[in-house]
Amino acid sequence: MSRDAIAVTGTGLITPAGVGTEATWQGLLDGRPTAATDSRLEKLNINFTCRVPGFEPGKVLGRALAWRLDSHAHLALVAAREAVADAGLNTEEWDATRVGVVLGVGCNSLQQYHREFGRLNDDRAERISPLAVVRSVPNMVPAEVALDLGIRGPSLAVSTACASGTTALSIARDLLRSGTCDIVLAGGSESGTAPITVACFQQMRTLSGRNHDPAGASRPFDRDRDGFVLGEGAGILVLERAEHAAARRAKVHARLAGCGMSTDAHNVTAPHPEGRGAAQAIRQALDDAGLGPADIDHVNAHGTSTELNDRAEHLALRSVFGTPPPVTAVKSVLGHSLGGSGGVEAAATVLTLRHQTIPPTANLDTLDPEIDLDVVHKAPRPTRMRAALSNSFGFGGQNAVAAFTTA
Repeated sequence: MSRDAIAVTGTGLITPAGVGTEATWQGLLDGRPTAATDSRLEKLNINFTCRVPGFEPGKVLGRALAWRLDSHAHLALVAAREAVADAGLNTEEWDATRVGVVLGVGCNSLQQYHREFGRLNDDRAERISPLAVVRSVPNMVPAEVALDLGIRGPSLAVSTACASGTTALSIARDLLRSGTCDIVLAGGSESGTAPITVACFQQMRTLSGRNHDPAGASRPFDRDRDGFVLGEGAGILVLERAEHAAARRAKVHARLAGCGMSTDAHNVTAPHPEGRGAAQAIRQALDDAGLGPADIDHVNAHGTSTELNDRAEHLALRSVFGTPPPVTAVKSVLGHSLGGSGGVEAAATVLTLRHQTIPPTANLDTLDPEIDLDVVHKAPRPTRMRAALSNSFGFGGQNAVAAFTTA
């Protein structure tokens, strides 16, 4: 294993399975899909998403702060606060100049932009909110986390489409290894459930059309998959230099042992058909971690439930591992939170190692005959594991993989 492995000392999650790490983990173990009809989408062809249940930002964050921010920032603040608390950190005592934030945010939040566009189109530009920019642009998500927690080190947004959250872990690792930071909050946050977002993906024909069966719509690796389901969520890890975590006697949940990144240079939206870039990123993560394919006991797949992506990921795994280890795809339960998904899935991978249990993939009734993988489904699978991968692949052919090991 790499001597430069980074300690994971805290996790924070808010997802369609629930608010908080325990709620999300239990939801994953239950394997119950969260997709449901969304009343905001009644005028669209696709009318369902995966949303965080019962989440009222005003009650959690205060009315003024909740009003000022869009959903991607609401989610990030809740997850970051939980991660810091889980790590046993006191924001009044840490050296704030040695703490950083790196979060994956795939694009501008469009939650409230339709109102602003409407005002512009109605020749009422003077009615556009002065907060329209600062509440929506990606960099303000880590900036708001830094503001909320008093963090004064580097604050960065990473945008590599659906690989953003995992790419953020790689950047955070570099900040820690270089000695720039002692602690970095890293992961991703995004809400892809606004009507304008759904409409855009609908027109790209990437979404499942199962309006009659939302719960059965996200079905990674299944023969009858027909697209992904948009969702929302945030997953944030507290990462520390190992010696810093040891000095404060922090509980270490797992270790971020290595990261890999690549670009397909193939197509704007479609993955390389043989999974070339994905395999490259997996190999880089293994090399960085000082691990071989035989050392990996589990893969948390990108698993979007699209025909091309699932097949390309399968080929990438086969090319690296020959016979890949057991795989799961949590988007089957949580939907696809775009730039936030890598952070959510990294946290799920840490929990999988901690609990030595692989959560099941929902809706896998008949494995695609062209996909030869051991996909955990129907029920959680207790498994002895020392190392696992979390895969994320995005539009533009941008790929990121994180390798985690047990503490």
